Amino acid sequence: MKNIFILWAFCLPTLLFAQEIPLNKYGLPVVRSVAQYHAQVQADSNMQLVKVTDIATDVRYATVHNFTKQQLYPFAAVWLRRPAYEALQRLQAVLKPMGLGLKIYDGYRPYRVTEKMWEIVPDDRYAADPKKGSGHNRGVAVDLTLIYLKTGKEMPMPTDFDDFTEKAHHNYPDLEAEVIENRELLRTMMEAHGFIALETEWWHYYLEDPEIYPLMDIGFDELN
Repeated sequence: MKNIFILWAFCLPTLLFAQEIPLNKYGLPVVRSVAQYHAQVQADSNMQLVKVTDIATDVRYATVHNFTKQQLYPFAAVWLRRPAYEALQRLQAVLKPMGLGLKIYDGYRPYRVTEKMWEIVPDDRYAADPKKGSGHNRGVAVDLTLIYLKTGKEMPMPTDFDDFTEKAHHNYPDLEAEVIENRELLRTMMEAHGFIALETEWWHYYLEDPEIYPLMDIGFDELN
């Protein structure tokens, strides 16, 4: 009973938020107002999107060098909900004595960008369907890899980021032993810090119960 009460108490702010958030054309509650976002953060600090400043990044969606061939973000930046960011900071501290670190490709993604991606590639194997939304729109999904701290070079992985082939799947076997070990190291470390792997993309992880965090469509300029 105590555990049920704790879960109810944790979810109550989000349930109240969902009742207040306007629905989009698909019937999804999507936060579009900065004022509403700040009200949510005031009620629960875990709702805060924190700008990543102490982990390496490579934000390709701020360039044309991505699968859409279009610049989707106005500038290179990564935001994550506070619990996701703090979990990655803890992981970074574990990796450092090993001479390793993280490099993030993407974190929070405004819902409008998910819609744009779907217009370009309307295939749910490669892009999130706007009718469902994405963990990125909630700020609790992260695309990332491992790097060698001394050189900043990425560790060998099965594919490049956003390679939409079976080779990117976690269970793809026809790889060099070193690559499989690197892929498994990333997964083991991420799962140990509260993340869940997406089986079809070795780089994509998300926090448990992502629905706790509302979908958002607040642009980078507004967050900045």
